[in-house]
Amino acid sequence: MSIRPIDLRQIDEQASNVYEAIIVCSKRSRQINEEQKLEFNQLLSTIPSTNSNSDDDGEDFVNPQQIKVSLEFEKRKKPHLRALDSLLAGEIKFEIKAKN
Repeated sequence: MSIRPIDLRQIDEQASNVYEAIIVCSKRSRQINEEQKLEFNQLLSTIPSTNSNSDDDGEDFVNPQQIKVSLEFEKRKKPHLRALDSLLAGEIKFEIKAKN
């Protein structure tokens, strides 16, 4: 996985303050991560478990359906990259509340 540098001037075009934009991206990233966790857990709950009663307690059993779901989620873009891309595309709108 390569490192992709981000030009801060691109963030400046989308927000008045770079630091506020980064905070907004981090909050959106957490939301995306929580959504992915829920989706992952829902998919895993639909997969039947392969509990074999064997004499070997230390033996691990591989469930190919669980591996397939896990690999699918690993191939997705990371939440922080998705949040940053949506900010740069202008899909995230935010305003900071002023203190009275």
